[in-house]
Amino acid sequence: MLKAAIVLMLIATVVSLFSGLFFLVKDDSSSNRLVIALSVRVALAAITVGLIAWGFFSGQLVSSAPW
Repeated sequence: MLKAAIVLMLIATVVSLFSGLFFLVKDDSSSNRLVIALSVRVALAAITVGLIAWGFFSGQLVSSAPW
């Protein structure tokens, strides 16, 4: 369940990234939709990092790195 939430948050972050690109290219300079898209993307990234940290802390995510 946690892995699915992380994947959904990453997909939402990519969608927000492309919506920001669209607003950068197509909007006029007086619109603030680009700033809102950037704020949403930063919030989604922070939530994703928090979910990953919580997953490692709770033991639901484990590292299989050999070192």
